Amino acid sequence: MKTLFVVGLGPGTPDCLTPQGRAALESAQVLCGYTTYLELIQGDFPGKEILTTPMTRELERCRMALESSAAGKTTAMVCSGDAGVYGMAGPILELAGEYPEVDIQVIPGITAATAGAAVLGAPLMHDFAVISLSDLLTPWETIEKRLDLAAQADLILCLYNPTSRRRKDHLRRACEIVLRHQGPQTVCGWVRCIGREGQESRVLTLEELKDEELDMFTTVFIGSSATENLGGRMVTPRGYQNKV
Repeated sequence: MKTLFVVGLGPGTPDCLTPQGRAALESAQVLCGYTTYLELIQGDFPGKEILTTPMTRELERCRMALESSAAGKTTAMVCSGDAGVYGMAGPILELAGEYPEVDIQVIPGITAATAGAAVLGAPLMHDFAVISLSDLLTPWETIEKRLDLAAQADLILCLYNPTSRRRKDHLRRACEIVLRHQGPQTVCGWVRCIGREGQESRVLTLEELKDEELDMFTTVFIGSSATENLGGRMVTPRGYQNKV
């Protein structure tokens, strides 16, 4: 069977790549992916054929990987984090019907939500929602509705792609939506360059978060009404101490 692995690399450091992901990359003859992600792993997997495209050419990249596998080369499409969370597993599977001879195996990875949460403490101990603030593929009106309803439901929020050079005010607008339902002292946090050189993090309030200047390499966490700042750690109690 002709195999295409879709591999989540995790945050980007070798020790955060799962053993299953490492085994898939070692067995692959061809590595395919966005240039930046391939640069993170190329030195650990030398001698592989490399297929790459710049950002915004995702479907072209997926076809390259599928065609490589269809031609008989075991191929691995790599993504940061988890391949099934804003990654390439979806578009690969959407195109899979055109390549029935290819066996697609999705390999999970550590996504920014869980990796960032570990840096901050334990903010995701209760129900949470993950929302991307990028409106490249999703209308901002839809993002606003999701933020509003999630905040109404008192869910912890994990925000991907909080801001960019083109979207400088999206994080502020998101915070203003949440402030309709949550207090300004709601505990929040952010982590930049999770697991990579230059990692930074901060625990702060929702009011303070509104004015932060962050970037696309940052993952943001907005707590629920139960989330606490415990000695500089962001923690959402699960309620074990209230059990009878």
